[in-house]
This record gives sequence, structure tokens and C-alpha cells, in this order.
Amino acid sequence: MFSEVKFPVPWGHVAAKAWGPPQGRPVLCLHGWLDNANTFDRLIPLLPKDCCYVAMDFSGHGLSSHRPAGLPYHFLDYVSEVCRVAAALQWRRFTLMGHSMGGSVAGMFCLLYPEMVDKLILLENLGFLLAPEETEEWLKSKRMVIDRLLSLEAKQRPPKARSPEAALQRLLEANRHLTAEGGAILLQRGATVTPAGLVYNRDMRVRTQSQESLTVEQCVKLLQKIQDRVLIILSCVAVRDSRGNEKMCWKLRNENREKQHHCGGRSARPYRVCPFEPGTSPCSITCSTSTRWTPDSTQARQQECCCETATGGIRVYPERAHPASRGAWEPLCAPE
Repeated sequence: MFSEVKFPVPWGHVAAKAWGPPQGRPVLCLHGWLDNANTFDRLIPLLPKDCCYVAMDFSGHGLSSHRPAGLPYHFLDYVSEVCRVAAALQWRRFTLMGHSMGGSVAGMFCLLYPEMVDKLILLENLGFLLAPEETEEWLKSKRMVIDRLLSLEAKQRPPKARSPEAALQRLLEANRHLTAEGGAILLQRGATVTPAGLVYNRDMRVRTQSQESLTVEQCVKLLQKIQDRVLIILSCVAVRDSRGNEKMCWKLRNENREKQHHCGGRSARPYRVCPFEPGTSPCSITCSTSTRWTPDSTQARQQECCCETATGGIRVYPERAHPASRGAWEPLCAPE
């Protein structure tokens, strides 16, 4: 069972849902771009019962208030919302678990407020958004943010109402990695019932948000500054082919060979993935495809699973890419 929570903020409220005993070990869960707190509905019941899990809706997502009119959404706005929620909960030190964009927010929060985070769990994310390698592409992306925001304001279209079936179908078409069950779970919190039908809750300005993008080298250096215990999980079937993520994996593994635990190979069976010791630089802990791109070669190379005998960690079903899908992860590790 879970309970609904609202945290007052100057522009309205940040909505969240909570599981577990209020005095349990605190875990703050951060969803991905255009998702909501229901992302964790299937995962949380599988995790240790003595923790207090709070999954928040970022502003403009789920049941949280939209940002004031005329203002764009910035990546650091989401980081500041984590600060606000932590302060409202009176959590001085806690675990952060982030999926996709939520992992980027969690990674940045760890760097800015290292004293507040004891463990970092990144699901389908290596911590940060990658910048275009070409300067012109970077400039084009920044101009696009402004142009899209102004265009959206000029159109001033009322939100479109859809039947429940049409709303789900539209969500699945835009997110082909989602199962129908996972899409229905996200839609429960991502849409509001009106007399005309279902209306998506998300603020369309979120699609034009300004990202704090970094180069691969910057990402690796920042990840190495994180001294918390870190667990990175990448699905076998990713939402998209991310050469940047693969390159970061390669760099982190090669710079932390003595600490690495990676998982590879195509199989329907779950893999066991083991976190590394605290106080060391984070290594890549992945469950990825059996062929892997490497920066020094266009040829892929085989990666065999080396984690079957590892202790602790999380059991991963690699064929399921989104945490909202049933059975995405089954935890094996006991709480400390």
C-alpha cells in the first residue's frame, strides 16, 4: 500500500507517493522525462520492506503543479525540487534512485550535495545528458529550446481530450518500449478525467526544457567524483541505441578494471549484478547486449556474464527496459 503526499512550493505543489514505514531507511525515487511517480509501482513492492520510499512527480509531470506561465523548464529546476522535497521530509541523508532523466537529476544532486546522499542507483542512465559533439549542433539545440517554447506559447492550444483507449494507444505509440500494462500504470497518474475524456497532465513546455548537457569526458570525471555507493543498471533492450552511454561504460570499466562487475549476453534468464565497495570511484555495472561498441573499433566484441557468483546486488530481467513493466527487477540484497 502507498499514500499520496503533497509538498507546498512557491508555484503550487510537488506531488509524491510513499511506501513503507515513515521511520524506515529513506529512499527518494526520481522518474524519467515525461513519466511520473507510477514508474516505480511494480518495482517498489519487490524491494526491502524496512525502507521508506518516496517517489515524487517533477513539476509539469504527473500530479505536480506546472511551472508559472512564460517560464521554461530547466534541468537544475528538477535538482532544486529534490532539495525542496528532502527538506520537507526532513531527510538529512538518504538513498537516491533515478530512472532515465531522473538518474541525471540524481547524479547532479550527488555532486552538488554529496553530504546528503549515501547511495546512488541509476536505472537506464549513467548520470548525465550528453552534449552534441559538434559546436554547430550544440548551438542549434539551444536555439531550438527557445523557438519551441515561443511557438508553443503562440499556439495556445487547449489540451486535447481522448478516450481512455485512445490515450493509452497514443502513449504506447510514442513509447514503443512500454507494454500495455506499463502504459496503463503511467496513465493512471499521467492523465485527468474530464467530461470530454482523458487529458494528459504533463506540461507541454517540458518537451522544450533546457538541458545541462556535458561531454563524455566531463561526465566520466564527474562520475568519478561521486564517493557514494553507486549501482548502474542498463537494460539489454534499451529505449534507443546510445553510443554515448556505451562510450562512458567503456571508459569507466577501463579506468576501474579492478572494481568492475559487468553483465552481458542475450538470455531470457535474470542476471545478478553486484555493487562495488563504498569509497571507490564508480564502475559500470551493466546488463547490456552481447555485442558492445568500443571507441577504438567499429567491431563489436562479446561480453560474457561474470556476476553469477557475486554477492548482494539486484537481479535484472534485461528484456524489460522500463521499470513500469512487470517484473523489471527483483532485489536480492538484504538491507545493511
